Amino acid sequence: MDQMKRFAVYYAPEPGDFADAAAAWLGWDPVAGRAVAQPFPGLAGRTADPARYGFHGTIKPPFRLAAGLGLADLHRGLRDLTASLPGVDMPGLDLVQIDGFMALVPQGDPLALRDLAARVVAGLEPFRAPLNDVEIARRRPERLTPRQRQLLDQFGYPYVMEEFQFHLTLTDRVPEAEAAPLRALALAHFGPHLPRPFRLSQLCLFGEAQTGAFHLLHRYPLAR
Repeated sequence: MDQMKRFAVYYAPEPGDFADAAAAWLGWDPVAGRAVAQPFPGLAGRTADPARYGFHGTIKPPFRLAAGLGLADLHRGLRDLTASLPGVDMPGLDLVQIDGFMALVPQGDPLALRDLAARVVAGLEPFRAPLNDVEIARRRPERLTPRQRQLLDQFGYPYVMEEFQFHLTLTDRVPEAEAAPLRALALAHFGPHLPRPFRLSQLCLFGEAQTGAFHLLHRYPLAR
């Protein structure tokens, strides 16, 4: 696992029906590290990008480890950090469209979740290697607001702190003509399994393998 290219801290559902439904929808099980059969024909053509990352909600975006640090160092730092962070409960999840892609987003006041993410982002900064020129260019800094560019420079990602919006991505960007039928499929597939309430009681360390696929490496309980 030390051969992972990048690491990230995500929310991922605990084992159960919701996790199984999400893995089937995307066609990738990040816990088992294997592809799984998808429930509808043609779905793979609409889930390629989120499938690579596994079903998740980003807390600390993917980053390379700082020079001189290894997975064991990151594990200790994340273990110590999460032990002091409270879990978050929200009423449930809604299916929405964000910038052309479909996602599940929490219902209710997002402030506690935003605060949790901000503390993880800042707390793990000593473990993050600085962005290189290619990584900066990939974020299209010319399209960012001044504040987003500042966050990119400071934390390696423009959509953190007050710019953060927690979401669980389900699709690539979908043509408008396909949005309604795909939404109906998603509602039918996830509807019986959506958690109520939606709880973040743990965070997960993911690693990006040399293949580009992300794997769930470890779960860390949050303080309650």
